[in-house]
Amino acid sequence: MPKHSAPRPPLVVHIELAGIEPAIWRRLMVPASITLPQLHEALQAVLGWHDLHLHEFRLPGRTYGVPDPDGASDPRLIDEAGLSLVGLLESGITLSYVYDLGDHWEHHISLEAQRPAKEPPTLPFCLAGANAGPPEDTGGPGAYVAFIEAMANPAHPEHEAMLEWYGQLFDPTAWDIERVNRRLKHLQQTWQR
Repeated sequence: MPKHSAPRPPLVVHIELAGIEPAIWRRLMVPASITLPQLHEALQAVLGWHDLHLHEFRLPGRTYGVPDPDGASDPRLIDEAGLSLVGLLESGITLSYVYDLGDHWEHHISLEAQRPAKEPPTLPFCLAGANAGPPEDTGGPGAYVAFIEAMANPAHPEHEAMLEWYGQLFDPTAWDIERVNRRLKHLQQTWQR
């Protein structure tokens, strides 16, 4: 009689946006079977991105992503389709996720050894985090700092322009874990279809 192996326990990953202080980070529990395309979708959800730009996953000497169907991609780019996160992170190496190759939002992703005793009802699930993700198209880490300074100071020469561009005031410390988990629950439902 064939043996059935027990399903692998979920993974807990730590994601931190590089080059930003105070740190923008999330702790995310994901299924052990999560693929890189699914991880990309989960990262978009937890950081408030809207998948408007290209992305890549990077390890030393290797870059994974979605090849351009017109052949304009770097020929060294490895198609991420079907690749699992667990296969890349078991070595203990930090994985980089770069979103918006022009603005270059680099995220460091590492596997955490600790798992909560109780698993949430649906995966992926955000366990913790801090600070709002930067709005799309703010121009990368340096421009984001300038954006925050302008938004926080009504006397700043760029305040009105930034307010008009963004459409409302922006609080870089505002972050709603319940909203993030609603986005993740919806995402999980799409994975089951």
